Amino acid sequence: MQALLRLSRWIDGLNERVGRFTYWLVLVMIGVGVWNVIGRYLGNAIGRNLSSNAFIETQWYLFDLVFLLGAAYTLKHNSHVRVDVLQTNWNNRRKALAELIGTVLFLLPFCILVIVFSWQTVLDSWAIWETSPDPGGLPRYPIKSMIIVSFALLILQGVSEAIKNLAILTNHLPPTGGES
Repeated sequence: MQALLRLSRWIDGLNERVGRFTYWLVLVMIGVGVWNVIGRYLGNAIGRNLSSNAFIETQWYLFDLVFLLGAAYTLKHNSHVRVDVLQTNWNNRRKALAELIGTVLFLLPFCILVIVFSWQTVLDSWAIWETSPDPGGLPRYPIKSMIIVSFALLILQGVSEAIKNLAILTNHLPPTGGES
């Protein structure tokens, strides 16, 4: 179990670093968004185009990255939206069992299905070096690849959460979670 807990800590560290990187992407996204607004209005006032489809798509891509890369980080910090109607009154061991079952039966299969069904689309996009249909738009293949990266990170974090919940159930971690 100690080897699994070490693996869990490694996965947690990876997704923590990815999540902290994502913080900075939020600031960049806001900066690009502000420029898009200022560029549009200032450009209209001076009669020059100060924005472009590339800037607009950059903002969209940054939002995609924040959402996609933030998913595993959010799971790590138990910050996903949930309705705790039942779990509110459960003890920590029962919660750990419910989380373990939910992870194994729902989260991991869902993530695997997303990767399986996205794989060919991503490969096709790379094969043709897909770009935006808009003039001056960005390539689409890198952002499509992030779907697979995101769900792979989510699978890893799901494995980490399953390990921690199993450790709680087998008394290798304190019921409060011990590891976050």
